[in-house]
Amino acid sequence: MKVKYTLITALFVSISFIGEAQTKKTSTQGKKKEGKITISSPVSVISTSTPIVKFRNEMDSLSYGIGVNIGQSLKQQELEGINLDILKNALNDVLKGNQLAISQEAIMPLLMNSFKKIKEKKFAGNKIEGAKVLAENKKKPGVITLPSGLQYEIMKKGDGQIPKATDKVKVHYHGTTPNGKVFDSSVDRGTPAEFGVTQVIAGWVEALQLMPVGSKWKLTIPENLAYGERGAGENIPPFSTLIFEVEILEIIAAK
Repeated sequence: MKVKYTLITALFVSISFIGEAQTKKTSTQGKKKEGKITISSPVSVISTSTPIVKFRNEMDSLSYGIGVNIGQSLKQQELEGINLDILKNALNDVLKGNQLAISQEAIMPLLMNSFKKIKEKKFAGNKIEGAKVLAENKKKPGVITLPSGLQYEIMKKGDGQIPKATDKVKVHYHGTTPNGKVFDSSVDRGTPAEFGVTQVIAGWVEALQLMPVGSKWKLTIPENLAYGERGAGENIPPFSTLIFEVEILEIIAAK
């Protein structure tokens, strides 16, 4: 159950336009002396922005390659509406040491907030689907909804000790998305999992401290108590409500 959303996208944005600036600069300098790294003959390729781009040294080719690589990454992340002129101005200000139009301290919060909004828009359907699942599940007999929004149904009652936050437990679990797709299952692997009570997602942390050993519960976990905006790999998209069948086998004694 791995859990992280990073700001690598922000770095990609900067690098991609550095690459673009380098490419355009070298293509308009004529016979101006280049850097020490050179190749014996120019390389020409067809470009969508200009009829032909001529690379006169290895750094030109590298710059274009970086631009293509980063551009493809940005395209996959579906970033739209970027103002190229403003981006170029920002790049120029940084490289020339000009005063920034937005303070350095304000840049990172701005990027984080913007990327969060982009992700929320892209995966809004997951939130809507999750809310419907929780609303319908709440109506079912035997389902208990806690103040946090976590829902559980007792499949098997246990009479053992209830784990504390400082304990380590051995459990069997079977995790699915609301449509029934299995994303992780110790049951399918045939090997119980062991971990600290507080080393898992928030929905599990809360449930484990309510379940006596020997219990088996079905948990329906809202996205904010699961992996939230981060998601977890390809099988758990951002803002996904998750369903687990969890059985506590034992509390593992501290060594």
